[in-house]
Amino acid sequence: MENCIFCKITSGQIDSTKVFEDEDVIAFLDVNPKALGHCLIIPKKHFENIFDIDQEILKKVMVATKNISINIKKSPDITGVNLISNNGQGAGQEVFHFHLHIIPSY
Repeated sequence: MENCIFCKITSGQIDSTKVFEDEDVIAFLDVNPKALGHCLIIPKKHFENIFDIDQEILKKVMVATKNISINIKKSPDITGVNLISNNGQGAGQEVFHFHLHIIPSY
């Protein structure tokens, strides 16, 4: 999508601090974190939200989310993580490219 900020991140037009990347998924630190280590996991291909994401890509996003969460949890200060995904304007979605937030709890 031409004006999608996350598509610009996946294409390299906008810099990000990547924590994970493979052929289908990228994860990077949130520029306005709710906690230290707050990151976003997105598919590289544009899907607006949970309602239209391809199931195979969704599986890859979730596996990456689990693996990143396991690594985050290795820190002795972290007691858990919150996984958040707002889907649709009524749910508070602001960037209309499917994404999950991983927010560490201290």
